[in-house]
Amino acid sequence: MTRVARPNQKSLPIVGVMGSGSSADEDRCGLLGRWLAREGVHLLTGGGDGVMKAVSKAFFEVANRKGLVIGVLRAADADPSLLAPGYPNPFVELPIRTHLPLSGPDGTDARSRNHINVLTADVVIAMPGGEGTRSETELAIRYRKPLVAYLDTRTEIPGLPESVNVCAKLASVQEFVRKALGRAP
Repeated sequence: MTRVARPNQKSLPIVGVMGSGSSADEDRCGLLGRWLAREGVHLLTGGGDGVMKAVSKAFFEVANRKGLVIGVLRAADADPSLLAPGYPNPFVELPIRTHLPLSGPDGTDARSRNHINVLTADVVIAMPGGEGTRSETELAIRYRKPLVAYLDTRTEIPGLPESVNVCAKLASVQEFVRKALGRAP
C-alpha cells in the first residue's frame, strides 16, 4: 500500500475519489468525504472542481482528522509550467503539480495525470462523471486497483466498464473500502 505520513504520525492509506470536474451531488460527496476523514485515510483527488471539490471540502471540514487532502493537478494545455484554470480547489492541502495536460477523452493517454491518481491510490472510488472518470475506472482495472463506483445507476458514468462494482448505498462502499484496506468490518 502507498502510505503518506505527517511528522510523528503513523502512515495512512490513500483513497482516491474520482468524479466530475464540473458538477457534484453535494449530499453524496459530503457523506463520503466525512466518512473517509473519520476512517483515518488520506483523500486523493484530481484537485479540481465538481466532485473533487465537494468531497475534499467535506473531508477537510472534519475536526481532528488524521489524513490530508491530496490533489494531483493537471497542467494548462498551452503551457505545461502553469496549472489548468481552477486548480487546485481551496481544500487541497498537499498539491502535486504535474506537467500533464490531458484529461477527459484523453484520460488514458500517457500525458494524463489520471495514471498518477490511480497508481497512487490504494483504493479507488468512482463517483458520477464523464469520459475522464470512465478513463480512471479503466486505468484502475488495468493497474489492478480495488475499485468501486458509488452511483445510483451505471449511467452516471457513461461507458462504465461492466466489471465495475456499483454501490448505491454508502454502507456498501464502506464495506468494500474496509475490506480492500484489510480493516475489520
